[in-house]
Amino acid sequence: MTVSINPDKTRQAFIKKVESISRQNLKACYQCGKCSAGCPMAAHMDILPNQVIRYAQLGMMNELLDSQSIWNCVSCMTCNSRCPKSVRIAEVFEALRQVLLRRREDHLFTQKLSQKTLGELPPIALIGSFRKLTS
Repeated sequence: MTVSINPDKTRQAFIKKVESISRQNLKACYQCGKCSAGCPMAAHMDILPNQVIRYAQLGMMNELLDSQSIWNCVSCMTCNSRCPKSVRIAEVFEALRQVLLRRREDHLFTQKLSQKTLGELPPIALIGSFRKLTS
């Protein structure tokens, strides 16, 4: 007996999980693009903030979780302050990071950093990176 996976149910479950963790209504976003226009990290993202919201609205889990954008967000909250619908976009980015980290997939490997680099980094940079990039 084979078990079939319903892609629509998987998408809906992903959307609900992101909305639950972020406490945001993804449907509220109407794609004005103000978040992306004001984002200081947009030039370094493979998926812009408004596109991240759209992908989440559509339940495009693999595309989002494979994206570097969720790690490039610096949580400056500029997107939140610019949103005319008060969608807290930075919280959605954090929710996406949490979905991945809850799979126990770390994205920071300090053992790969040289002793010189570790010595030069301010402690708060390492602490912040541990909080953001490890499970």
